[in-house]
Amino acid sequence: MPTTELNLLSPAKLNLFLHVTGRRPDGYHLLETAFQLLDYGDDMVFRRRDDGVISLSPALPGVATEDNLVARAARALQAETGCRLGAGIQLHKRIAMGGGLGGGSSNAATTLRALNRLWRLGLNVETLARIGLALGADVPVFVRAETAYATGIGEVLTALDLPRQTYVVLTPAVAVPTAEIFQHPALTRDHQPCTIRALADRGWFERTTNDCEPLVRTLYPAVNTLIERLQNLAPTRMTGTGSSVFALARDETHAQQMLDACVDLAPGFIAHGVPRSALYDCV
Repeated sequence: MPTTELNLLSPAKLNLFLHVTGRRPDGYHLLETAFQLLDYGDDMVFRRRDDGVISLSPALPGVATEDNLVARAARALQAETGCRLGAGIQLHKRIAMGGGLGGGSSNAATTLRALNRLWRLGLNVETLARIGLALGADVPVFVRAETAYATGIGEVLTALDLPRQTYVVLTPAVAVPTAEIFQHPALTRDHQPCTIRALADRGWFERTTNDCEPLVRTLYPAVNTLIERLQNLAPTRMTGTGSSVFALARDETHAQQMLDACVDLAPGFIAHGVPRSALYDCV
């Protein structure tokens, strides 16, 4: 019998580092980063509909359904293939919005992979990643479902097999608009590019930086306060354009100690880096 329902984890990501190496004439920034996928994320349920309707529940506060990346991804797949099927989609959010954890991009990618299977379209990952890129620069890494080194605007990907690490991730009660940070005149945009071999030799976290972090710490005191406390306990960095901050834990006990030490500043969770998300086998 054809599959008519899928339950999937839509994973969060961390940027182990984020170097801004330039800016294209169209305004997009050239980046160098490592996307670390996590075993933590949003829960999504997809049910096939035969009437072509795309429904999404529950509604996200402040986001019209037609603007939600999940609905946009589903409609983009219909437009690409001419498929007349629809889907009922339930999205149970756990990834903080505006935190730099990639929740919206991950939801869009999960939608593309799930509906490609439910609708029996047979599109390959390359095609799905191309469709996803039109929705956002981070969508292709979630479509490919592999922890990866990225260049370009984040879409040129090389899979990485990194050691399994334990992270504590905390998100203060501020949302940092990505556009604000990338458009800000104080953002450093001339980081000298590295080779993937040099980064592997130097370490993907210990001797790299997030070029957006100094600016965000200046503009958002809550992020700065959290980093100042957390970095006394473990190597700490902001992910993406923020506001989420993560620290590298020695083990689960250490991670819980850090959560407890910052409970008055921000809620958080403990997660592990994974080489591939569950979407990798969703074809």
